[in-house]
Amino acid sequence: MATKPNPSGSDSSSVQDYVKTIYALSEWHDEPVTSSRLAARLSVANSSVSEMIRKLAELGLVDHTPYRPVELTPSGLRLALAMVRRHRLLETFLVQDLGYRWDEVHDEAELLEHTVSDTFINRLDARLGFPPIDPHGDPIPTAEGSITLPDALPLGSFDDGHSGRVSRISDENPQLLRFLADEGIGIGSAVTVVGRTPFGGPLQARVGTGGAARELSLGDELTRAIWVETVGEHTGCSLVR
Repeated sequence: MATKPNPSGSDSSSVQDYVKTIYALSEWHDEPVTSSRLAARLSVANSSVSEMIRKLAELGLVDHTPYRPVELTPSGLRLALAMVRRHRLLETFLVQDLGYRWDEVHDEAELLEHTVSDTFINRLDARLGFPPIDPHGDPIPTAEGSITLPDALPLGSFDDGHSGRVSRISDENPQLLRFLADEGIGIGSAVTVVGRTPFGGPLQARVGTGGAARELSLGDELTRAIWVETVGEHTGCSLVR
């Protein structure tokens, strides 16, 4: 019989979306997950978020005290990682097998992740060859609920002269993804910080190697979205949930 992530009372797509979003807001950024951040990410009213947080707490999926950040419980984290696994495997399938562009897959995967079974997802994982990352470089949780994050930081965090490779690109802005694709910048691209334009101007970066390398001026949104891993220093951070 087909199965879905379904702790008691957590089978609604809205519950699944909320726990996944809470996880996503804290996966790459060490910042508290507040109701206002959830409302902004989900494009809903603060009152709707407050009501859902109360429901999630009743279901045992979050710990929450009024006016304090929201945190997933162990049960909530398991459900969140199961949904993240679905989403990222579906994105990978859409790009790898169906020819979607990496800027097209997010909304499609959002629809599909609530309709397929665990059996389908596990077979899809095997069909794809157990990929460790999705098309944007985000790590794919295993069926057992473990996930390995790369030792990566936003491009804007590095000093002048630092070299590395692109290991992850935020998929929040499809237009940004299309721009990077047009510029030939993707997962694995070599990048070196050349310098910064004075008075808060864009970061200058050299992308590529050898004769194909070129310099680009990258604004703040791009330098926050492009995550870079120092070549030869990868150890990863394995989180078993």
